[in-house]
Amino acid sequence: MRPSGRSIGPPKGWLAVGHLRRPHGLKGEIFVQLTTDRSERVMAGAELFARGEKLTIQSSRVAGNGRIIALFDQISDRTSAERWTNAELFAAPIDDPDALWVHELIGQHVVDQDGLDRGVCTAVLANPAAEILQLDTGALVPINFVVSMADGLIAVDVPDGLFELNDDAGR
Repeated sequence: MRPSGRSIGPPKGWLAVGHLRRPHGLKGEIFVQLTTDRSERVMAGAELFARGEKLTIQSSRVAGNGRIIALFDQISDRTSAERWTNAELFAAPIDDPDALWVHELIGQHVVDQDGLDRGVCTAVLANPAAEILQLDTGALVPINFVVSMADGLIAVDVPDGLFELNDDAGR
């Protein structure tokens, strides 16, 4: 199978989950770099989308260096794998009611424990300790203060002074 040269986006609602990197060996295996912590994205049978085509994982394994090596049904040899180098990977959202998903947080109003509207989440920033909600007001709220999300509202229970601290930083 040959990836098309056309730039066709993923199916509606699918999320960016990683990239195909360089081939490994002669049988069509290729390194996969995930940008998600959901390992089921590279399990046998998982469907991914890249360069206008659906790809199905036949098998995968973790190399000694911790990198993922996958074999796809649609990639049969090294030459074919070389054509997929650096392709961005997309996947359908995973239905997990206990997980907070970035694509669901952005655009939602943030309300504190006192019921005050603190702004709209415009981005989720990567941070080693915990991701951070960036609000349109300039406020930054660590994601571990989120207590619920429903009906377009993100409820947070923050320590006293957090929003005042954000106000002082902006001056």
